[in-house]
Amino acid sequence: MDVKSLILDKKLIAILRNVPADHVIEISKALQKGGISIIEVTLNSPGALYAIERVANELGDEILVGAGTVLDPESAQLAISAGAKFILSPTVNLETIKLTKRYGVVSIPGALTPTEILTAYEQGADMIKLFPALVGADYIKAIQGPLPFIPLLATGGVDLDNIKGFLQAGAAGFGIGGSLVNANEPFTAESLARISEKARQFVKALESEQ
Repeated sequence: MDVKSLILDKKLIAILRNVPADHVIEISKALQKGGISIIEVTLNSPGALYAIERVANELGDEILVGAGTVLDPESAQLAISAGAKFILSPTVNLETIKLTKRYGVVSIPGALTPTEILTAYEQGADMIKLFPALVGADYIKAIQGPLPFIPLLATGGVDLDNIKGFLQAGAAGFGIGGSLVNANEPFTAESLARISEKARQFVKALESEQ
């Protein structure tokens, strides 16, 4: 299964933001134990490129790793060189989309308005990160009316209380950050077990709606 198909099939991307690079491997394993095998390491995290490279090299057969908060093509190229298989951005940067697709990597720019969403998709994006998803499930449903052919990845404000509503509204996938991995919490055996349990809860929430 190719990267785009895998993301659309599994639907859940765990966002690791400000997570110490030395803990990314154990957190990735904890997420996988709970059923989430796709992670995004944001480039504004300490040691992000090193973390991406470690996951790609050590867990590449089990974990799909991508880069998030990619603001320009230069950063995208560095992330791809480190092993990122998909590139996520909070905004629409056409040069970043172009560079990402040039290297055969999945492009997921962030957009909110119908114009931004369609423009990014027409320029080669594989799917669109609807950001911030705090606008609510009804907004996704409204966007899906005229643009049903564009897969939307809801990110920013998605949690266990609202994820089912987003799925029912037509979201094709989800980026889950702080409600799954809390970077401010010390990473211990107990906290890693909690991450695994939260991952199981997110997976279960989606399975109950499919």
